[in-house]
Amino acid sequence: MDEKQEKKFHKMTEEPVGSLICQLALPCIISMLVTAFYNMADTFFVGRLDSDAATGAVGVVFSLMAVIQAIGFFFGHGSGNFISRELGKQNFEDASNMAATGFFSALGTGLVICILGQIFLEPLAYLLGSTETILPYAKDYMRIILIGAPWMTASLVLNNQLRFQGSAAYGMVGITSGAVLNIALDPLLIFGLNMGVAGAALATIISQFVSFCLLLVGCGKGGNLHIHISRVQLKWPYYQQIIRGGLPSLARQGLASVATICLNLAAKPYGDAAIAAMGVVQRIMMFGASAMIGFGQGFQPVCGFNYGAKLYDRVKKGFWFCVKSSTTFLFAVGVLGFIFAPQLVALFRDSPEVVAIGATALRFQCVTFCFHGWVVMSNMMLQTIGRTAPATFLAMARQGVFFIPLVWLLSHLLGLTGIQMAQMVSDALTLACAIPIQIKVLRELSAPSA
Repeated sequence: MDEKQEKKFHKMTEEPVGSLICQLALPCIISMLVTAFYNMADTFFVGRLDSDAATGAVGVVFSLMAVIQAIGFFFGHGSGNFISRELGKQNFEDASNMAATGFFSALGTGLVICILGQIFLEPLAYLLGSTETILPYAKDYMRIILIGAPWMTASLVLNNQLRFQGSAAYGMVGITSGAVLNIALDPLLIFGLNMGVAGAALATIISQFVSFCLLLVGCGKGGNLHIHISRVQLKWPYYQQIIRGGLPSLARQGLASVATICLNLAAKPYGDAAIAAMGVVQRIMMFGASAMIGFGQGFQPVCGFNYGAKLYDRVKKGFWFCVKSSTTFLFAVGVLGFIFAPQLVALFRDSPEVVAIGATALRFQCVTFCFHGWVVMSNMMLQTIGRTAPATFLAMARQGVFFIPLVWLLSHLLGLTGIQMAQMVSDALTLACAIPIQIKVLRELSAPSA
């Protein structure tokens, strides 16, 4: 262990938990907020094209991007969780091997997605929920997005590995630089070069590539694990660890994509405006939750290091600190979102029909928004300490186990109103499951003095 790595180990296992989490969370929060702006930029600028179909196309392809992100998070969280625990045990050899294995596996999987997606472009667009009017826009947007799939997945791996090593600041630089570039390129390519939705997609993959390069540079600094292809381990024990740590993320992000497809298909009978409205609401809620998720990401390396070092009391202290802080924050954001729902939707698509549908859906979701504090922090802790089964269930619950059947059931019972309120009902059921699951795990952890 070199001097920088030893210093990092003592910092992660000895500094006061609350201040340490805040310190590590700040760059994560910035990264998540900027990434949320990043994800919302395409919706915002495409919404200026005066076409519900174009706005709907961005919402449709969002589910494909969720699949690409799911692959990145699978390898990123799967390798990152293992890395943080091994660093807590001061086992640098296996940690370095895992860093390379996770990175190159994601890069290869992204390439496969790119090739298959280009071959089956039109059937894929229909599968994602395109209508006949949305289809041309969706194909233009998706064709370019798929080109960036390899470095989009690999970037997520690098960002998460840096974060789990307690070096979120390096990840912040990479993510933020790419996001700022995307926001600058969107109007230039969409309007300046008259590329329309294709310009939005091109802006996204260019900025993602810049992020990828900066994140790769960050891996060689600050005592972080270097990425070497010679360290790739095509062995089952490594992939078993990736599956254990990454399956909850794959389930969560993958089902988010399936949920979006189901949402688009359920909204399809109500026209392009309904699809556009629900897509806008998804982006707004993602932005609202981004700071809370960033805060939880500051907890994960603290959790992993201290769990690996068997300092369980610090793990529990960190969890309660994050739950209390995030729930308070989300309650305040939910109140503001409920009050200003029409204005928020109108920012992205100032169409009376889109605003009316979107504002109602947004208000329903704001009612249960504060529930995410307990659910997300529980899921992050369970995933980080290797409790794969409960972590995977909670990851699947909100947008899979509950949401997918609810959106179909409620749409048949209540029509469009059922679609608008499905996420709220799903959130309430998820919280009801998350509380006993997490309490049981907290009780199982011994609590030696930190």
